[in-house]
Amino acid sequence: MTDQAARRVVISGMAINVPTGDTLDTYYDSLVAGKSAVTKWKFVDTSGIYSKVGGDLSEYDIKGKLAATLERLPEHMRKRTRKLVRKAPFSTQLTILCAADAWFDAGLDTVDLPPDRMGVIVGGHNLANNLVYTNNVQFQEEPEYIHSMLALHGLDTDQASSVGEVLGFRGPVYTMGGACASSNVALRNAMDEIRYHDHDLMLVAGAPLDFSPVDLQAMAIMGAISYQSFHDEPERASRPYDRAREGFVPSHGAGVLVVEELDHARRRGATIYAELLGVATASDGSHLPAPSVEGQVRTMQRLLDRTGVALEEVDYINAHATSTVVGDLTEVRSIKELFGKHAYKLKVNATKSMLGHTCWSAPATETVASILQMTHGTLHPTINVDDVDPEVDIDVCANRAVKHEVNVMMKNSFGFGGINCCALYRKYN
Repeated sequence: MTDQAARRVVISGMAINVPTGDTLDTYYDSLVAGKSAVTKWKFVDTSGIYSKVGGDLSEYDIKGKLAATLERLPEHMRKRTRKLVRKAPFSTQLTILCAADAWFDAGLDTVDLPPDRMGVIVGGHNLANNLVYTNNVQFQEEPEYIHSMLALHGLDTDQASSVGEVLGFRGPVYTMGGACASSNVALRNAMDEIRYHDHDLMLVAGAPLDFSPVDLQAMAIMGAISYQSFHDEPERASRPYDRAREGFVPSHGAGVLVVEELDHARRRGATIYAELLGVATASDGSHLPAPSVEGQVRTMQRLLDRTGVALEEVDYINAHATSTVVGDLTEVRSIKELFGKHAYKLKVNATKSMLGHTCWSAPATETVASILQMTHGTLHPTINVDDVDPEVDIDVCANRAVKHEVNVMMKNSFGFGGINCCALYRKYN
């Protein structure tokens, strides 16, 4: 192993914005309390589509959040931040503001670091779908009146470059797409930037997916999302491991992680939340949204092999667990096949039971949840498990918060097209 490859990597800052909270404390408290983020959609007219419920952030007070952020920022950053956020589309606004929160949380406002040794990776793709959709509608009516900045704002890279501009980072800035594993894939690249490309700090942003009505209708027709049984009880729609699950619940959400080289973080006196031991990715060799036990086991095994962590050392898995009929059982089978008897000593839970599925940003929003649980020593419940699927015989923290000391945590993410990506964390002492 080279000296570069031996560089240890830690999480030194985090931020969140989901319908149940935009601070770490409110987010964690809502999770442990079993509070659902799922309501009826407001951001889109659902009268002509099947999907009626989701985790909706369209009424989030962006102007108020921007004002509060500007008060905290140094004077030289305020003008560009105000200008960028005001002109940016919905998803980019949320990403910028969440990234600023992570920047503060990491204490980067109190130090003067070389900007060319820090970078930004945004996890996600096709992020501006609703922006493109609404402009297509406008184009059909009158092409002259489409948004003047659509050619720029419609690109995913606009999110990464906007965050980089606000924070003044001059290192690598790019996006990584891997469907629902996107933010974990971005995390893997952030680790590589630090270990192999001589950067000190990378900000990984799980950006909100701005769903268009076409997206929601297409996913419903595919049978991927819940749209039949819970229109009047949206908080019950996301129900991993329950017999009545019928598909995932799409949700808005942003999560940001500051990934930093350990000695660099120590030298500047940073708070260290956890050590990132490794991230492994592998594929099923299929473009279809059909999860594979073989592919998931192979990815988790590769992660353990590469990090040198034994099966028995893993205490907790934050599951992908989307509330789909096939996906939930595939992951449970994969965990049991890989971990054997130890699977019955593990604690497993599903953050999506409360958040819904934030899609491309899910690995980030759920990693923030996982690290907070590791820090506090209490795992949040998996809610809505009213009639557990008989094949789910491992401990999924059904309907109850569980006190559990976590030293090693695994975060699973499995995207459409058989894109598997899993990360491993150790509690930092």
